[in-house]
This record gives sequence, structure tokens and C-alpha cells, in this order.
Amino acid sequence: MEDIEKIIKILTEKKKTLATMESCSGGYVVNNFTNVLGASEVIKFSAVTYSNEFKIKMGVSHFTIDEFSVYSMETAKEMSKCISSFADSNYGVGITGKLNRVDKNNLFGEDNKVYISIYNKDSDKYYNSSIFVDKKTREENKKMILQEVVKMFLQIL
Repeated sequence: MEDIEKIIKILTEKKKTLATMESCSGGYVVNNFTNVLGASEVIKFSAVTYSNEFKIKMGVSHFTIDEFSVYSMETAKEMSKCISSFADSNYGVGITGKLNRVDKNNLFGEDNKVYISIYNKDSDKYYNSSIFVDKKTREENKKMILQEVVKMFLQIL
């Protein structure tokens, strides 16, 4: 929580904003950010897009999903840029991957691998990471994703 408070403080001081498009993390990242006083100054919008349909409605190209799979860095990058554009935020966070289950609608992509992209609109730059989540519960895996996003933001800022 302390590191999230630090991120919120830095973003507030720099007058920067963020938006998130989360899939497998189900809003866990933004939820933890909103638990910090002052988050409303920096968080402009958040979307949980579990289905391909709603990733596409939010701007992710179906060609990207068809070519690379919904579980890919290419999809995470589009998610981060699309949500930044949609919300007119300085930073967009895109998260997609598989947590402890096979997806019968999307058979491609590595099991238990999560792709994270943070897009900086001001510099038109992507910061990307992928992690393997190996915990028994979905909540423990979501905590791992949150830790990676926090680590990435601390390096970016």
C-alpha cells in the first residue's frame, strides 16, 4: 500500500492521470489504487474487459486478437493505449492473461502467463512485462500482478 501511495503522490504532483483496462486481474489493480486517499485525483477511468467482445468495443483490434491471441503482449499493448485514449489519460494500463484455468473460448496462449503493458501517452512509449503466476488461488495471483504493476510504475516515474 505504501508504494501505491507513493505512485498516487507522484502522479498528483506531476498532474498526470491513469486509466486501466484489466482482464484476468478483474479490476484488482484499480481497486487497490482506489483504496488510497487521493486516488480520485489521478484515476480517470477503469474497465474490466473479460471478453474479447468488450476488448474490441474498447478499441482493441480483432485482427490483433486473431493473429496473436487475446493472451499476448500485442493485445496488452493495445489495451493500454486504447484505454489511455478513451479516458484521455497520461498513462494506460493493459492486463491480459490466464489465471489457473483453461479458456475454452481462447485456446491459444500460455497457461498462467500474464501480460502487462503501461502506455505513456506523453512520450508514446510502452513499458511491458510478462510474469508467470504460480499461486494456488486467483487472489494470490492477482496480488502478484498488482506487485508487478507497482514495480513497473515506480521504475517509470
